[in-house]
Amino acid sequence: MIKQIIRREGYLEKIRIFIDKPVIKIITGMRRSGKSVILSLIREELLERKIEGERILYLNFESQSLSNLATMEVLYDYVTEYAAKTAGRLYIMLDEVQRVGGWERAAASFPVDFDCDLYITGSNADLLSGEFHTLLAGRFVEIPVYPLSFAEHLVFTKAKREDEGKDQNRQFLDFLQFGGLPGIHEMDINSEAVFPYLTDIYNSVLLKDVIARHRIRDIELLERIVKFLMDNVGNIFSAKSIGDFLKNQGRRLSVETVYNYLTALEHAFLIRKVSRYDIKGKRQLETQEKYFFEDFGLKHAILGYHEDTISGLLENVVFMELKRRGFQVYIGQQDHREVDFIAIRREEKLYIQVAYLLADASVVEREFGPLMAIPDHYPKLVLSLDPIWGYNKEGIIRKNLIDFLLNL
Repeated sequence: MIKQIIRREGYLEKIRIFIDKPVIKIITGMRRSGKSVILSLIREELLERKIEGERILYLNFESQSLSNLATMEVLYDYVTEYAAKTAGRLYIMLDEVQRVGGWERAAASFPVDFDCDLYITGSNADLLSGEFHTLLAGRFVEIPVYPLSFAEHLVFTKAKREDEGKDQNRQFLDFLQFGGLPGIHEMDINSEAVFPYLTDIYNSVLLKDVIARHRIRDIELLERIVKFLMDNVGNIFSAKSIGDFLKNQGRRLSVETVYNYLTALEHAFLIRKVSRYDIKGKRQLETQEKYFFEDFGLKHAILGYHEDTISGLLENVVFMELKRRGFQVYIGQQDHREVDFIAIRREEKLYIQVAYLLADASVVEREFGPLMAIPDHYPKLVLSLDPIWGYNKEGIIRKNLIDFLLNL
């Protein structure tokens, strides 16, 4: 059976404008988010442009067959030898390149030593730190790849005929429960099939991209921290809060060590930190953050799906959607009130509150009140799953959350 590949056109458009331009294209994202498929689709586009197949060198370092290319020197020699036998510009695609020691030096050398167009993927944010910036500053563009948006989820379910008998609301519940990793659409969309697959991905990310890469010895302690994060999606807390929680469980851990663990999880694209922003003082605050999961399906595979956590889950969904749309995202602090999100993209700014349902007057006051207290005139939204939307209150727009996700 031939595997059906679905085009994620938004990412292809972002890469397409840099084809044959003198910058290295670096595609980043968590494991199984679809980076390799996107790279293969770019290869197809090059072939459609009449680029000969032998001028496209694709190396996937997840393959055991390439284990001999484990160092910069061996990789450089291999590519240089291949280039010498190829007429015309060479298109180099290095998939999961973080497995090659010193890859940055090879990547910096290729465009200097011969005519090439270079594409790289990686599953760890460390890819863009340290020696990388010294060697490649100003010579690359990063294209972050995220798990499927809800709009993409609908495209995948239609293509795979998983949408039969399911209306949009039912499909949204599937999305909330199982998340957006593309691989779940290769199986039946139910917990018996999807959760074991997601558990395997979670274990792989934890082992390869966190434990092994950062040489973490106390695995049980790391797992406790991850489960604390899972239990507190949408809540504001600090590293000290985690330390106090562990202390109550008989485990002692310094705040610095907690931050090191959190940073390792962030670098593996497992979680995302959202800092607080003082709206009145117009400055970023250094303590008390929120953490969201890159793919919330992983959380449910480990802890199970519980509807009483819906508020934090909806915040997670909106946060990831804002990141996909290229916004910098903060938590707003207005005096003693919280604004769920401040989203900034160049000159554009949005204030957003997220609620499950605006069930009564007290909930309406809780969600609209902080926005009404903000004195500027940037757009302000309250998103909820209420079926009625378009109701404005003092310039604040009430909108259905699903409608927000589907209208770019």
